[in-house]
Amino acid sequence: MDAREAAAAQVCSVARTAAVLSDPWTVLVVRDLGRGVHRFDDLVRGLGVARTVLSRRLATLAEAGVVERVDYREPGSRTRAEYRLTRRGRDLGVVVAALMDFGDRHLADPAGPPVLRVHEDCGAPVRLVSVCADGHRLGAGDRVLLRPGPGAPARDPDLDPGPNPDQEQR
Repeated sequence: MDAREAAAAQVCSVARTAAVLSDPWTVLVVRDLGRGVHRFDDLVRGLGVARTVLSRRLATLAEAGVVERVDYREPGSRTRAEYRLTRRGRDLGVVVAALMDFGDRHLADPAGPPVLRVHEDCGAPVRLVSVCADGHRLGAGDRVLLRPGPGAPARDPDLDPGPNPDQEQR
């Protein structure tokens, strides 16, 4: 079992998402599809990735339900494929944005980040924020507790006490 399969088999949403994204090329493919680059040759050119690598990554993303292949045909040419993010793939946009925010804060050149995300209507910078289901915006000092969810495996408390149900996450 390779690392991707091992991660996918875990009962953990982070591990399963990491298994889908699996490597930097896959994350960059999702990023570019989200930016509107849909054609295979444009993806190859923009990413600087080998065609075989891109083919494998697109096949893996399609298998995971993240992208779909859509055929198109230019007049006088053979049928070719475009790749589009599915709803599941579009939902990964927040993951890509979080990676971008982290890189902007911790890995950008001294001159600053190479790309800025701004609200089209007003031009203000866009930030990711955490909000609970009741609409409370969480700040740096707010505590988030991790509790077993409905998909958590059943545990025998005499054999395995498991994680503290009130484990704090920051």
